[in-house]
Amino acid sequence: MLEFKTLSLEDKTWVDDLVKSEGCFSAGYSFGTIYIWNRNYRHLVARHGERMIEKLRYSSEPAYTAPIGRGSILPALDALREYCDSREQQLMLRGVTERQMAALEKECPGRFEYTEDVDFADYIYLAEKLATYSGKALHSKKNHCNRFEAENDWKFVPLTRELIPGCMDMMDRWTEENAQRLHNSIVYEHEALMKSFAAYEKLGFEGGVLFSGDRVIGFSMGEFCRSDCFDVHFEKAYSDINGAYPMVCREFTRMLMARHPELVYMNREDDMGLESLRRSKLSYKPEFMVKKYTARWIYG
Repeated sequence: MLEFKTLSLEDKTWVDDLVKSEGCFSAGYSFGTIYIWNRNYRHLVARHGERMIEKLRYSSEPAYTAPIGRGSILPALDALREYCDSREQQLMLRGVTERQMAALEKECPGRFEYTEDVDFADYIYLAEKLATYSGKALHSKKNHCNRFEAENDWKFVPLTRELIPGCMDMMDRWTEENAQRLHNSIVYEHEALMKSFAAYEKLGFEGGVLFSGDRVIGFSMGEFCRSDCFDVHFEKAYSDINGAYPMVCREFTRMLMARHPELVYMNREDDMGLESLRRSKLSYKPEFMVKKYTARWIYG
């Protein structure tokens, strides 16, 4: 029988190994995502052979992820069905990608019913385009950066532990200034950010900080979700400073490309169904979307 547990930092090695084997663009499987968002989604994790399954809770309804890792998906899926049956739960998988859907259909043809979750699709960008804002479609981003550079004595530096207090102060001010328009999930985001800062080195996160003079005005942070794709967990900047957001995005991408020649894609995650966030993510011209689905086991 499967045994689900809360992840600890000591689990990072084996989780990273299975995530790497999966090679998925989705932001939902990396160790850091599971660890820092535990309070919001109440992540629990079970290992079955060379596969990992996450247990989630959406409202009062328990759900799971497709088993990720290596080898056939069927043994882990059978174990998950047994687990759900023993608790009289419907087998429901969330965050299923199109590639995972194909694997499920290969092993269990016609046994799942799929519904697309349009609010949870990840936005994937070419790193090279974000690092240059080249082309007509991104010309306005380049103009904003040009104006920012002309108006500010700026620098962008790697995020180190010494800079974390300044980022935390900036986040507090940013939250106060944006309180009226923020989604209620900001409470969970703030906790996830604090967990990220507390275990920054152990999580293997990478980040960067934008300064204007001696003032922190933006930062970004995340981790690789696959060997050629970096997942941006957080990106914050003062919106009243023209060009601050495009600068954080551009400079962080440039920093990562210089460190990691293998980097091709940037995952800037989903828009949570928020129209303002959707407009913002679309304005950076994604290369493609990672569509996600809910898969429900058809009984009878």
